[in-house]
Parts: sequence; C-alpha cells; structure tokens
Amino acid sequence: MRIAIVAGEASGDILGAGLVKALQRLSPEPITFEGIAGPLMQAQGVESRFPMDRLSVMGLVEVLGRLRELLGIRKQLIESWLQDPPDLFIGIDAPDFNLTLEQKLHEAGIPTVHYVSPSVWAWRQKRVQKIARAIDLMLCLLPFEAAFYDKSGVDARFVGHTLADELPLEPDKEAARDALGLDQEKRYVALLPGSRAGEVERLAPLFLEAAQRCLEQQPDLEFIIPSANDSRHQQLEQLLQQHLLPVHLIRGQSQQVMSAADVVLLASGTAALECMLLKTPMVVSYRVAPLSYMILSRMVKVPYVSLPNLLADRMLVPELIQQQATAPALAEALLNQLDDPQDQRDSFYELHQQLRLNASESSAKAILELLEKKGKLALS
Repeated sequence: MRIAIVAGEASGDILGAGLVKALQRLSPEPITFEGIAGPLMQAQGVESRFPMDRLSVMGLVEVLGRLRELLGIRKQLIESWLQDPPDLFIGIDAPDFNLTLEQKLHEAGIPTVHYVSPSVWAWRQKRVQKIARAIDLMLCLLPFEAAFYDKSGVDARFVGHTLADELPLEPDKEAARDALGLDQEKRYVALLPGSRAGEVERLAPLFLEAAQRCLEQQPDLEFIIPSANDSRHQQLEQLLQQHLLPVHLIRGQSQQVMSAADVVLLASGTAALECMLLKTPMVVSYRVAPLSYMILSRMVKVPYVSLPNLLADRMLVPELIQQQATAPALAEALLNQLDDPQDQRDSFYELHQQLRLNASESSAKAILELLEKKGKLALS
C-alpha cells in the first residue's frame, strides 16, 4: 500500500505524524508514505520530496513572492503522481495548496482525503462545490463541520480534535501556578490580546483598560499576560508603562497561563478552544478596522465567532465584538464570570468529552474504510 500525503505547516505535521502512526498500526498491509512532511512525520517514515517549510507561507505579500515556487512544487507532485499513481492521497489542512492538488488527482481516479476542514461553514460557503469535486472524504475536527458537509452532499466524518485528546479532562490549576511562580491563594485574570502586532496594538490597550476597571472594583486581583514572542514581549512592555497594574508578563506558556487563571479575556481565535479544554471561564473580544468589519460581517454566515459557542450552539461565552468591545463592558463580563463560573466550567467539561474521540485513530479507521470501499484494501 502506497499513500501520498502533504502537510504544509507545523500543526499539519503534528496531525500527520499521529495519523501515519495510527494507519501503520491498524492497516492489515504494510504502508509506505511519500509527499511533503515535517520532522515529526518523517520520524514516522514519511519520505518528504520537498522541505515542508517551503509551503509554510503567511500573508499575501509573502505568498506572492513565493507563488512561482509553490506552483512549481504542486505541478511536480501532480505530474509525478499521475505518472505513478498512489493508492490514496491525503491533504492535511493547507487548503489553498492541497485542494487543487486533490482535484487533479481525484479526476484521475486516485482516492483523495482532506484532513481539517476549511472554514466553509463560516464564510465563502460556495467553496464546498470545489471541495465536492476534489475529495472522496473530509475528516472534520468539529461536529458541526460534518453536519454542514452532510447537507452539501460531501462525505464527511467527525473524528474529534487532537487537542481534546492531549489535554486532560481534569486540569491541574495548582501545577500551572507552581510552574509560573504564582501564588496559589490569589485571584488572577489572564489577558491574551493576540499574537500578531496589529492585534496587540488594537486590543491590548482596551484589555488593559478593562483590567484597570476590574481592579478598581476588586483590588485583590492580579493579571497575567503571555507574550507570543520577543517582539510581542517588547510591544507589551511598552504598553504596560502606561498602566499601573499588578501584571505578570510571561514569555510564551499561554496554555499554562490560561490554566492558572481564574478567568481569561482573549482575542477571538483558536485560543478560545484551548481555554475551553482547560476549563477556565472566559470572555471573548475582538476589533478590526471598520471597513474590514463591514465586509466580514456580510460574509460570515454563523451566529457566533468563538468555537465554544459554536460547539454549544448558544451564547455560553460572552462575545464582545467591535462596537460592543468597550472597557466597561469587558470589565463587567469578566467580574460576572469571576463571581459565577460554574455554567461555563460544566459546559466546557461536556464539550471536551464530545471532542475526545482519539482523532488519529478515528481518522485512520475512516481512511482504511475508504480504501476498502475503493477496492484497494481487504479489512476483513
């Protein structure tokens, strides 16, 4: 059995390594893997034809600067696999690169799988038509993604989320505080204004003003801010000079920070899912440029912006977006969660259990079933 596989960045390398390991363990036949892989996938035996970091490009300008190279890599892979077809192709995330590759191979009769759904359920929903032409199977990390594809006639499987597999159902707040050198008896509010310079510039002053208002009402509070990298650390240090707050500015360790806190104020994004799995009550906020918001608000087709609310299908976590994101409103929401955190915590526990399906094994089983269906493998 020969499987082609392409991962485009570090998160895909993590997913791919777990998937390859599970496929090798569960398959009744030996499997060889080739394509584009990072160090973790290569350690599981995947032969990488190109360095994965050549695909790890962020930002429009950077993509345009490397477009010829990216198109050349994809063309070489397509030509090679059309000439010597693998039994299956798996694209891990990186939809801009992988979906076109999948479509070309699929048209040639090669079974194709995409692991990690693009956010077609949230915006640009017409992309599902291209996905339907490109793949035999979509592996979804979240249950509402699979439900969306079912309505669109795409074969999809909810396999669970690897982060839900990795994080314990019962988090250890005391251990997190010890690791960060924090007092076990104090109450901490974590502030996570994002990892990009623009996010921090827009959100950190607002979050710090909200923290000031919380402190006026609850003078015993202290605050923790993790910096994503050295540049964000320096940026936050400069902003903190304008505020007299008891703040612990910590390099990295955002997961430990969220686990150690009593409540978290964070920029909308994947951190909200992580915070949910750590069972820490939260408030979600975000601001973008007015024109960007006007455009995005017309394109987005979902009622909530944060994953906990999308998973719960209700306003479990306060979302204060754009004009609603004011310091008084954020402070009030944070203090409410400090006073009454139990609804969020109980719901977070239930949602964690829903996502904890051993994603690597669930994905491997779905892929092996597809191979059997296509007459490539006998499982019984």
